[in-house]
Amino acid sequence: MRILRILLEKEFRQIFRNPAILRIIFMMPAVQLLILPLAADYEIKNVNICVVDFDHSTYSTRLVNKIKASGYFNLVDYTESYDKALDYVEHDQADLLLQIPPLFERQLIKEDNASLFMVLNAINGVKANLGGAYLRSIINDFNSDVRLEWIQLPRLNPQPMIQVSSINWFNPQMNYQIFMVPGILVILVTMVGSFLAALNIVKEKEVGTIEQINVTPIHKYVFILGKLIPFWILGLVILTIGLILSRIFYGINPVGNVLTIYVFAAIYLMGILGLGLLVSTYSQTQQQAMLISFFLMMIFILLGGLYTSIDSMPMWAQIFTKFNPVTYFIDVMRMVVLKGSSLYDIRFHLLAAAAFGVVLNSWAVINYKKRN
Repeated sequence: MRILRILLEKEFRQIFRNPAILRIIFMMPAVQLLILPLAADYEIKNVNICVVDFDHSTYSTRLVNKIKASGYFNLVDYTESYDKALDYVEHDQADLLLQIPPLFERQLIKEDNASLFMVLNAINGVKANLGGAYLRSIINDFNSDVRLEWIQLPRLNPQPMIQVSSINWFNPQMNYQIFMVPGILVILVTMVGSFLAALNIVKEKEVGTIEQINVTPIHKYVFILGKLIPFWILGLVILTIGLILSRIFYGINPVGNVLTIYVFAAIYLMGILGLGLLVSTYSQTQQQAMLISFFLMMIFILLGGLYTSIDSMPMWAQIFTKFNPVTYFIDVMRMVVLKGSSLYDIRFHLLAAAAFGVVLNSWAVINYKKRN
């Protein structure tokens, strides 16, 4: 225990002696947590649309006004030239093109049928798909409004009416910041923990102090613990700062017990730091450690369920997420913050995080080659 205490004292002195590391640990996560949630939004607004109206009737004008009033579209141009409108799309000045054909109103009234033509700029596939879905929904509402006007209702309405009411559980206002901030906080804690741990042993190699440690009677597991515990504590400090900033700037107050988050985070960080230490045992330079850590983090983030739903991924990717520790922490954060889940509810997540910690740290201890 005395040797471990000396190693921990050395590591903390080394960390607080370096101002760059302190900025990375405290300032970088705070700035990113304040900026990233403002841009991470699944709701697409300000979709640029160009309308080609060959009809200029009352109904076509009502449809265009309904589109503008929705709040999702910006009307780039209202023209009679299809080529001009298509030119807007080709030069990325418009995301959608809606063409209203001639005799639109007459066909709708006399023939009870009318067609509209829509062009989507699919360079940005997400924006095109969502914009097209919004526009189709507005057109369907317009169609329902028109048909309701035509119906001469008797005393009892012969047309069956189905009214659907919905309630959003756990996030009633559908605020994407409340949904995204917990996941972004997980990414920041993971990045700082894995990167710093990966650089730790490698720096000892580059400076040459690793050779001095190798000739000392320090067991490998004691040396690994001495490297792991300081960053484990700092990881919890970063989590605390993130939760405080989330409450101050975004008004996010976890529904569940905050201790549940800390219990899982304590186990989760053991696995993430073990991964960083494992990378450092395979790397010879800090550049190698950074590149390997960056490669792993990109995979963990993209396949972690933060930006895309895991259920929408292909089957091979869904299987991979089972071996992705970030997936479990993001899920736990959202469950506790939004749903109020308890330790019993996340028991399988705890087992998975513990398994990652045991495997990765054991691998790091075994792979660390120390000459006695």
